Amino acid sequence: MSETKSAPEKTKQLHQLAVEMVVRQNVILKSARIYEPNNLIFSRQIGLLHSLVKTALAEFGEAVFTVRTSTLFFNSLRLKFGVANYHFFKFVSEEYRKREIGALRFDPRVTEEEIKQLALAMAKGSDGRPADSYETLAAEIGKHGISGIIVEKTLEEDLGPSRERSAAKVFFLGLTHLEDAFRAEQGEEKIKLGTTRRLMQSVFNHIVDNESFLQGMTNIKNFHEYTLNHSMNVCILSIALGRRLGLDRNELIDLGVSAFFHDLGKLDTPRDILEKPSKLDDRERKIIEKHPYHGAGKLIQSRDFRGLPLRAIHVALEHHVKEDLTGYPRPYRKHTVNLFSRIVKITDFFDAITTKRVYRTSQFTRDEALTLMLAQSGREFQPALLREFVKMMGVYPVGSLVALDTGELALVMENNPETKLLLRPTVKILASADGQRVDGEVIDLAEVNPETKGFLHTIVKTLDPEKYGVRVADYFLARAES
Repeated sequence: MSETKSAPEKTKQLHQLAVEMVVRQNVILKSARIYEPNNLIFSRQIGLLHSLVKTALAEFGEAVFTVRTSTLFFNSLRLKFGVANYHFFKFVSEEYRKREIGALRFDPRVTEEEIKQLALAMAKGSDGRPADSYETLAAEIGKHGISGIIVEKTLEEDLGPSRERSAAKVFFLGLTHLEDAFRAEQGEEKIKLGTTRRLMQSVFNHIVDNESFLQGMTNIKNFHEYTLNHSMNVCILSIALGRRLGLDRNELIDLGVSAFFHDLGKLDTPRDILEKPSKLDDRERKIIEKHPYHGAGKLIQSRDFRGLPLRAIHVALEHHVKEDLTGYPRPYRKHTVNLFSRIVKITDFFDAITTKRVYRTSQFTRDEALTLMLAQSGREFQPALLREFVKMMGVYPVGSLVALDTGELALVMENNPETKLLLRPTVKILASADGQRVDGEVIDLAEVNPETKGFLHTIVKTLDPEKYGVRVADYFLARAES
């Protein structure tokens, strides 16, 4: 009698099997370009992949690769790759992307011949050229009567520009809705909390699909509408952090609403104090420190109070209370600070110190901000939550300007999800080695030279975008408009 495997063991087996299938696909697609169809090496690799497919179907009931954004899944399991096999993953993912393949599904009837014909179609096609689009690949599949492999086209919402355009739209809708909510509060009208919750659901969906791009959008800083931009940025970063902490969807929606309205109390703070270009005096400090009370009070008195998460009131009141229970408002009893408040405390602080203000001549770069915050762990921030936030932002946070060992300057566009590759994000080249501004390519710093086995590019140091005249937000907006 065979021993029944536990769920973790089954997941591990599935992952190992899927990674081996990706490696086989990598070898097959490359071999198809240089060998004849009857070549023994090529045929052997086809046989190995066919055997792996049959094993997956027998053990797990299905064998399907799907692509969501830049992530590869097998049977709904997100695949993780280490340094040793990362280039296999990148090659296969790029082959899928070029042909707009959203899913590759193997039927139990699949044959070795069908796998071979699909590989040849992707590599060469009937006219000697590779099937470089979904339409030409589908035509080749039909021509060869392949029925054991179903190839599905990438969904429109998973295509880069479309997804990013949609995410940018949600970002600006958030600013508009927050402005309407502030105006409604000042006019004693009803804040449309139903709209707020639907907006938070959209933010959550885009974070799941393309977290790096939304993180990039938080580089947008509007001096004249600081509170609006700041509140939207804090909302995005809070939902992203809450997701890393394992909060469920409903909790994340509540967290988003709470972060969205955390600074509502600043409506009662005179603008000349908020934007004073010099140090506040004691009277002005006391006035600004009342905004948590005002915010909590406004939320309690909201005409749509029943639709408001109770924790939103905690966040409005507590987001300036430090981990050692100093800060404001005071006094505070031990163990009364809400989890949501601790999360927003971190994201609020980070966005604030990375934003130039009239009373501060410069702002911290994103990596400088994280270093400063880590130095205050335990006093200002809850240590475990801060560690998770730093991991989420990465060694080189999205939007960081970096110098490469090639002499080029680049902008970090996306962090590598693999822990072993945290130092190797995806970057866009902004300046050549001779200092000339360029609209350069987007490159993955995890790419390896196949001959030397060394990395093609490496980050040497981070730089201050302002000193180099780089408007970080413009690059993310350009991606949304392309």
